[in-house]
Amino acid sequence: MYHQEAVNLVRLARLFTDDRTGAEDIVQEAFIRLYRSADRIRDRDKSPAYLRSIVLNLARDHNRRGLLSLRHQDAMQDEREPSRPEDEAVRSEEHQRVLEALASISPRQRDCLVLRFYAGMSESEISRTLSISGNSVKTHCRRGMAALATALGEDS
Repeated sequence: MYHQEAVNLVRLARLFTDDRTGAEDIVQEAFIRLYRSADRIRDRDKSPAYLRSIVLNLARDHNRRGLLSLRHQDAMQDEREPSRPEDEAVRSEEHQRVLEALASISPRQRDCLVLRFYAGMSESEISRTLSISGNSVKTHCRRGMAALATALGEDS
């Protein structure tokens, strides 16, 4: 499971933390916690969702302690892919605006949107990860998108 999930979990954690090392620490701690509670997991197919949930909670705790903030600019970029400086400057500015807007919405809406659009998860995967109903995921995504549009000054 580590080989299948670790890279995506680090990317997910980097959306909430400022540096790769912090994100890697969060993911490592998540795997440790999953291992320690493995005997309580009845359905092994739900382990990846449980792991994502642990990462989200650890990232929230990490930020609550004031160690790092939600503003990393290239969390989703493949580090092996070179980019042109002018493209990177525009991307960084736009990405920063979106991350600041994400920080201004409710935590549940932010979690749903990050999992949906940054992690590329389906509504059912988000539902399992956050232990909420599919309808709640849809509602949080809809309300979160509306809040983001307002925060970004793109009211329809």
